[in-house]
Amino acid sequence: MTMNRLFTQLRLLLLLATAAQAGATPAVIAHRGASGYLPEHTLEAKALAYAMRPDYIEQDLVMTRDNRLIVLHDIYLEAVTNVAEKFPGRAREDGHFYVVDFDLDEIRQLRVSERFETTDAGTEPYFPGRFPVWQSAFSVHTFAEEIELIQGLNRTLGHDIGIYPEIKAPWHHRREGKDIARATLEVLKRYGYGLGHRGKKHKTPQVLLQSFDANELQRIRSGLMEEVGIDVPLVQLIAPSSWELAQEKVGDTWRNYEFEWMLTEEGMDRVATYADGIGPAAGLILPESESLQGGQPPAAAPWYRAAKNAGLTVHAYTFRADQLPEGVPDFASLVKLFSDHLQVDGLFTDHPDKVREILKAD
Repeated sequence: MTMNRLFTQLRLLLLLATAAQAGATPAVIAHRGASGYLPEHTLEAKALAYAMRPDYIEQDLVMTRDNRLIVLHDIYLEAVTNVAEKFPGRAREDGHFYVVDFDLDEIRQLRVSERFETTDAGTEPYFPGRFPVWQSAFSVHTFAEEIELIQGLNRTLGHDIGIYPEIKAPWHHRREGKDIARATLEVLKRYGYGLGHRGKKHKTPQVLLQSFDANELQRIRSGLMEEVGIDVPLVQLIAPSSWELAQEKVGDTWRNYEFEWMLTEEGMDRVATYADGIGPAAGLILPESESLQGGQPPAAAPWYRAAKNAGLTVHAYTFRADQLPEGVPDFASLVKLFSDHLQVDGLFTDHPDKVREILKAD
């Protein structure tokens, strides 16, 4: 263990101890920005999220053909842009327009919309009732541009809102000959993250780095951060394996990654050897079939306490005011269940203003 790694662990342990003593309010994480109000991952959505004063703003990172990191949820473009219209014929055999097949200059030509689905009936909004599809003018931006926006607002407004980048599909980028993890660390270092607090005390880390790819996180922890000269906390994202959000290479074959091993006491102890926290789907902590009606609040899954005992912070996803699980009467009840009863350490939300208001009311 390097000295930098040891100091990071000590800082995080002190933060956790302070939070436990003070009954700290969970961190509010703006999921893809203020994505409940403006198209996800646009600079406009990030500026609006900033005004709502979350603790962190999330960035999903994908790499272009010319090795630039852009902020986009998917490794392909057609779910939020007019790529099919602008660059017909550039889809692969599976029908997807992959970011890695386009240069940044080409991607800057695209128009961004609220997320949509194309059906036989035409274009349908993925989230009915949100910002209208194809209204106004939005575009794709780089990771560096978003950092500059957030750091600039921190400077002019005097706040200390952090960033929460996710390395999207490292396995996909590796197959394309690209090291997206190294590129991410290099950008973070360039903008001063993970280099110490420069004499200023921070209540929370200014950056948390997340990924669903456990193998890549272990690579980052075991030596890549030291090679780049940076040290940041890592968060292991966890999803049902059926969502197919990660792959791993076994022999010469790529196969779907199975997350089930993590959801045990032994699994959480193992995750804690390379990560500082976890980001599980809320339904893994509390199955959606559980109801808040008629009796005591339901208990968390057994692995959840093991995660806490292993010293892992728990940031659950995704809390949407316009998509409530079955049996939950209102958004406030959902937020309070996870913040007060389950005592998660943070919540990813499309509606950071609503979560902040609910937490302040406690």
